[in-house]
Amino acid sequence: MRIPARLYYDNLKQPNLETIATIPPDLIAQCKNQNRRAQLELYRKYAHGMYCVAMRFVRNSADAEDITQEAFIRAFQKIEQFEGNVAFGAWLKRIVINRSIDFLKAKKQHFVELQEHRLSIADEDSWNVEQQVSLETVKAAMEELPDKYRYVLQLYLVEGYDHQEISEILDLRETTCRTRLMRGKNYLRELLNQSRNVAGS
Repeated sequence: MRIPARLYYDNLKQPNLETIATIPPDLIAQCKNQNRRAQLELYRKYAHGMYCVAMRFVRNSADAEDITQEAFIRAFQKIEQFEGNVAFGAWLKRIVINRSIDFLKAKKQHFVELQEHRLSIADEDSWNVEQQVSLETVKAAMEELPDKYRYVLQLYLVEGYDHQEISEILDLRETTCRTRLMRGKNYLRELLNQSRNVAGS
């Protein structure tokens, strides 16, 4: 089976962050001038989409709400840095993702280090597993991955970022991102094949 190139969670189908509503041309400028009404309008346009992004990482509604709030506060504090080179939704989404990852790193008490010798580098396009598996099974297997692989896989598969963008978000070399993606895919495939063996025993 070929694992879907882009995963999504059935109960959190995220709308296109740039088509939720048209942003008035002067809305960002008003926010840069600390206009509270403009900030509230921007918040209302993007809050749900950003909450969905956070939920895909933290899996807890209360934590996702806190992260969304903190991300907006940070965005408004740094909105002068937004130059319009990318869509505002994409700029804001990166803040949410970075905050989500920081939250998970702080919460993690025990980091499970993957034994590198168990893995071999696979072709980047190789996504074949030995059996038919459901999307729920794939998502459950991803949760078992060590963070350094799960973050890269989630950003690539779920959020749709490319290697350059992932390297910027995680502050890693692009070659490191590619290696972790390939190893993460190989490890994920191993977990899925193991689930088949358990089910068949």
